[in-house]
Amino acid sequence: MSPRSAKTEKGHSGPAVVWFRDDLRIADNPALYAASRSGAPVLCVYVWDDESPGLRPPGGAGRWWLHHSLADLAASLERLGGALTVLRGPSEKVIGDLLRETNASAIFWNRRYGGAERRIDAGVKTSAREAGVEASSFGASLLFEPWTIRTGHGTAFSVYTPFWRACLSAPPPRNPGPAPRSLDGAPTPRSARAVSLDDLGLLPTHPDWAGGLRETWAPGEAAAHKQLTRFVDGDLASYTEDRDVPGVDATSRLSPRLRWGELSPHQVWHAARERRDRHADPATARSATTFLGELGWREFAYHTLFEHPDIATVNIHRQYDSFPWARLHPSVLEAWQQGRTGIPLVDAGMRELWTTGVMHNRVRMVAASFLIKNLLIDWRRGEQWFWDTLVDADPANNPFNWQWVAGSGADAAPYFRVFNPELQREKFDPHGDYVRRWVPEWDTEEYPEPVVDLKESRRAALAAYDVVKASR
Repeated sequence: MSPRSAKTEKGHSGPAVVWFRDDLRIADNPALYAASRSGAPVLCVYVWDDESPGLRPPGGAGRWWLHHSLADLAASLERLGGALTVLRGPSEKVIGDLLRETNASAIFWNRRYGGAERRIDAGVKTSAREAGVEASSFGASLLFEPWTIRTGHGTAFSVYTPFWRACLSAPPPRNPGPAPRSLDGAPTPRSARAVSLDDLGLLPTHPDWAGGLRETWAPGEAAAHKQLTRFVDGDLASYTEDRDVPGVDATSRLSPRLRWGELSPHQVWHAARERRDRHADPATARSATTFLGELGWREFAYHTLFEHPDIATVNIHRQYDSFPWARLHPSVLEAWQQGRTGIPLVDAGMRELWTTGVMHNRVRMVAASFLIKNLLIDWRRGEQWFWDTLVDADPANNPFNWQWVAGSGADAAPYFRVFNPELQREKFDPHGDYVRRWVPEWDTEEYPEPVVDLKESRRAALAAYDVVKASR
């Protein structure tokens, strides 16, 4: 966007507002860059909204990450000459009041794709334009906007492989955009909605359970770029071979960076592509292609969220509404949450999750399958637990993947696929490196007996799925 006068047709001569959400970065941030080029002083804001209907506030681990990522963003903006104003309240009202109070000339943001988020953004855009305030939104969180990837009939894809094939046949993702070199920061508004970051109470205190998160992660844009470089220059070469082995540190560890927007998918995409193109060896090329396909899976989840905004609570395939979930004692769910089911790989994953805020992806599938298909506990209970304990839980990937495992989602796993956690452990953790790290009492008398028999519970799961089949 080229520089322009900050004064609009209705005489607004105030700041250009940048509304940060899930895009907590300076580089490749189209909204921030557009504001920096507008010719107006730049007012950067973040709205903590736990009041608007339909919005889903982050869980505990997500709040911890958000606090630190916002603090890092604020410091970055200050170095450029700007500042971050934190506001609290229902987004549409808070932003509307801010535009009036500051006589804002423009507002810029990067798009979101959930139903409630889209309604809020549309309302802000309409009211801003009616007031003579320029309002512009940008694509920054996905490689391909959902309305650009459609079937030949103009509908959304429901199967991943043709979806990703269509993405790869579309115009390639744009190059990452530059970061502004400096900002002409606007004065901090004297809004009654303004609060300090600490006022949001995002960090746990009584008790402070985040010690493992602090040991594992350093949120923020600079740390995100370091991790991207480390992965692309190192582990990417063996990604295809090692990514399913939980005892090996071979995954990208970029998921929370993408969830909170410390990195854009465009930055990740082009970094992996450039690494692939620089090194012609088949293993690296194969691994880079595999990894890019994981970005494609993330895209598929968000495109599905765009079509099914209630994905966290409603089965995509409604015949699964008839699934006969078991009515087990709450202690069984608690055993799963605490990693005390007597199933070593499941317990290791659940303890890794509680300590670090993430779980190895292969183990996530096994733990989810065990909850749904061995314990016959509603997938929504597991999704809610992951939402609260994952630092990378987002409104698309988390419910999308739970529905995939349950069989009720887009391109779902076949109903008869019941991961055997013991066979999975023998295949992917044959020496027990991963299990022993997280379950040191494994193979001792202290380790509990399994809460269910795997063979019997598998038979019960298949019988339950017969009920679903009969309802079609």
